Formats: sequence, structure tokens, C-alpha cells
Amino acid sequence: MSKGACRILWFIGVATVVLAAGAIEEFVHASSAEKQDSIEARLQRLEAREEIRQLLMDYGRFLDQRDFASFSQLFAEKNGEWIGGMGKATGPLAIRKLMEDTIGKNSNAAISAPNCHLFSNEVIHVNGDKASATTKWIFVVQSDTARPQLFYLGHYEDSIVRENGRWKFLRRVVYGDIPVDDPLAKK
Repeated sequence: MSKGACRILWFIGVATVVLAAGAIEEFVHASSAEKQDSIEARLQRLEAREEIRQLLMDYGRFLDQRDFASFSQLFAEKNGEWIGGMGKATGPLAIRKLMEDTIGKNSNAAISAPNCHLFSNEVIHVNGDKASATTKWIFVVQSDTARPQLFYLGHYEDSIVRENGRWKFLRRVVYGDIPVDDPLAKK
């Protein structure tokens, strides 16, 4: 092989190495950017899930405190919906009125005595500014002997939306599992 041919092959080899190095660097940079975007997206989803988890806890806290004004503000402004064994209401004002008219005036000793809601097993799926959740609930009341007594066991099925930067219930359906109560089956 001639000196000229060797030089050409050497230049081609060097150019190939330089181009390959550039392609590898670009691939590594793109891969790193994708990982960074993925980390940021994952962080946003985790933050959203934690904010939604707080929404679920605030629901129980306000309900147990009979703070129906704060409770009603957990629902989307125009079309937030609550559906349960006590009826159905749409919008914070209607939800507040339903809670005041039912729970607030309930003469059932078990419900009006000290009680609390316990939540567990939440499953939360976030998709941008919308989410869905399913949560188990237990309603505990004070027994005749002043001991905690399980009164109801059920679950919530939720559609949740981010409204003005805050997560709110778009639709919350309250199901009784024991005793069985399916509010959507009622006419």
C-alpha cells in the first residue's frame, strides 16, 4: 500500500473515531437529559400523590370535626360531586348543606357521639392535572361502654382534579362494604 493510501485510511479512521465520539457524546447527553426529564416527571407525580394523600386526610379530619365549611372546599368549585348513602350534591355549597342537614342534625347516638374515620390502602394514579384514587375507610364510634366500636367499613372511589394549583375532588363516591351500600345502584 502506498504512503498516500495509508494516509487516506489514517484520516478516514481518525474521522470515524471523531464522528463516533461525537455521536456517543450526543447519545450520552440525550440519554442524560431523558433521565433528568424522567426524574423531574417522577418527582412531580410523587409530589402530586402526596398532595392528594393530604386531600384524603383533610376530608376525614374536617368530617370528624364537623367542619363542613372546610370540608366542602375540598371539592371542585363548579362541579365537584359527593355521592353517598345520605344523598348526592354538586358544588361546595350544596355539599356543605347536605352534610349540615344530615350529619350535622343526626340524632343517631352512635353517629353523634365521639367518632372518627380511619383510612387505609389508598391507591392513587396521577395523570397530569387529573387523578383517580380508591381508599378504604372505617368509621369507628364510641360503644355503650365507652370503647371504640367499628360501625361501618367501606371504600371511596374518587376522580380528582387540580384546580387553581390545588387538588380537589371532582367526584367522590362513598361505598359501604359492611353493611353493603352502593349509592350508584339507588334510584
